[in-house]
Amino acid sequence: MTVSPSATATDLDPTLSHTRGETEPALLETTIGDDFDATVARFPDREALVDVAQGRRWTYAELQADVDRLARALLAVGVRTGDRVGIWAPNCSEWTLVQYATAKMGAILVNINPSYRSHELKYVLEQAGISTLVAAESFKSSSYRDMVDEVREEVETLERVVYIGTADWDALVARADDVAASELAGIQAGLANTDPINIQYTSGTTGFPKGATLSHRNILNNGYFVGELCDYTEEDRVCIPVPFYHCFGMVMGNLACTTHGACMVIPAPGFDPAATLRATQDEKITSLYGVPTMFIAEWNLPDFADYDLSSVRTGIMAGSPCPAELMKSLIAAGIEEMTICYGMTETSPVSTQNRTDDTFEQKVGTVGRVGPHLEIKIVDPVSGETLPRGQAGEFLTKGYSVMLGYWEQPDKTAEAIDDGWMHTGDIGVMHDDGYVEITGRIKDMVIRGGENVYPREIEEFLYTHPDVLDAQVIGVPDEKYGEELCAWVRMKDGAEPLTAESLRAFCTGRLAHYKIPRYVEIVDEFPMTVTGKIRKVEMREETARRLGLG
Repeated sequence: MTVSPSATATDLDPTLSHTRGETEPALLETTIGDDFDATVARFPDREALVDVAQGRRWTYAELQADVDRLARALLAVGVRTGDRVGIWAPNCSEWTLVQYATAKMGAILVNINPSYRSHELKYVLEQAGISTLVAAESFKSSSYRDMVDEVREEVETLERVVYIGTADWDALVARADDVAASELAGIQAGLANTDPINIQYTSGTTGFPKGATLSHRNILNNGYFVGELCDYTEEDRVCIPVPFYHCFGMVMGNLACTTHGACMVIPAPGFDPAATLRATQDEKITSLYGVPTMFIAEWNLPDFADYDLSSVRTGIMAGSPCPAELMKSLIAAGIEEMTICYGMTETSPVSTQNRTDDTFEQKVGTVGRVGPHLEIKIVDPVSGETLPRGQAGEFLTKGYSVMLGYWEQPDKTAEAIDDGWMHTGDIGVMHDDGYVEITGRIKDMVIRGGENVYPREIEEFLYTHPDVLDAQVIGVPDEKYGEELCAWVRMKDGAEPLTAESLRAFCTGRLAHYKIPRYVEIVDEFPMTVTGKIRKVEMREETARRLGLG
């Protein structure tokens, strides 16, 4: 069922930056396990999961059998409803099996960032009270086994570690025969959709991250409505190169698929542009996911033109705004229904999304409009007053998607959620049509000589330079103006590197003088989180160090 714009609420002042989403279709008031079983009953023989790297594939009936077997195995070794089960691994079929198995027996899945090191692992194991850890042995240059060995004796709650692809995993699955299917069914039937089912640690830039605690109702509905707005049916095949450990992979990817009977396709354990395009071609993908830097990497492969992407009709780009030039490239490749999503881990994650038939300007200039059964507003960051449309302020969201809270941190929860409203910390502008433009983070806004400067506007302008592949703008300390602008620029292959002087010449007469970057850093890559978000805090620190600024 496709979401109908006519179901949008109209009882709010249209001059204010405050809107509510559609009220149809209805929210799913069930658990993840029950919803999954209902999908299996509808589409038992349709393909559900493909792990390209492992060369394995499952129909929905086959996936259900393996999920139930793993759930029974976890019960057999002593995992109970409400226990925390950690998963520390790159994208693989076992990740998906653990996601649905824990949901079926009510254990709380704790996603652990694949890039974590031992001290971060120890913090999460202790803070969440993880009793069972499912982990890869290694990934890229990281030996997970070595890091687990380093901290295991110090974590009192950790009772067992199961390594994927080893005898540990086989031994665990073999225990399924110790628990009857009826026992699992009874446990599943006793779960409530408001129960916590997932903890995701936010990528904190200062101090240790906080564990956003999400319910079945939170993430099941978010996945469902994201899929609705992409017009998913059982005919769709979704390529998921984004990490499962984050909402983008496990909610917008997996849950969007299983609520519609679509197929989840894992192109590789970690992001690989060539592997992603190869899987898209070979598996006849209809929907392709990624953050902008992923799409840029794929579209700039030397042999890009050799891949057949004709099956792709839609997809999701999220993590940061879509550059106009990149959207033009997607449309040129025939992907005319790409949607842009905006959200945060604490809101399951999506709050706004473009519709597949939105205009080009809406897709590159905004992050869409409010999702079904949600409410958003733009407020003055100081007074909290709802602002008129067209004025920039803090983006707030409310509704089914807002997390239960930060795990065992009620003080941090109270700081973030006010009367049901989640404070995002992002600066947004709501247009007259209800579409929202995100202009940056409150902490990323640059104040130069009393002028508020939003880096997003300058970054969009820099993309129009014929030799610029990607650009990020930050504020750095300046004695005279308080802050000055610095552009980090990635150049296209074969292009002459920009200098501060040549960049200023390009900008002069086209940008207000106070928006023209004073400094330019030519780089091969940007520091990023594993989910593809640019770490501007790290960029500011590095720039200040390189330039000898205070």
